[in-house]
Amino acid sequence: MAQASKNSRTTSATQKFFCSCGGEIKMKTVFEQGKVKNLAECEKCKRTERRPSDFK
Repeated sequence: MAQASKNSRTTSATQKFFCSCGGEIKMKTVFEQGKVKNLAECEKCKRTERRPSDFK
């Protein structure tokens, strides 16, 4: 039996981040001043940061 190549064995892992207020953090893409920016926003308190790890 043939082995599957390493490129076909990719796994899809998602990671959930939570704010200190208890809300879930979602990533959003915003077009601002001619640039595309990715922002992390808490659903509960509406706080925004550059990346999810900045909420700690």
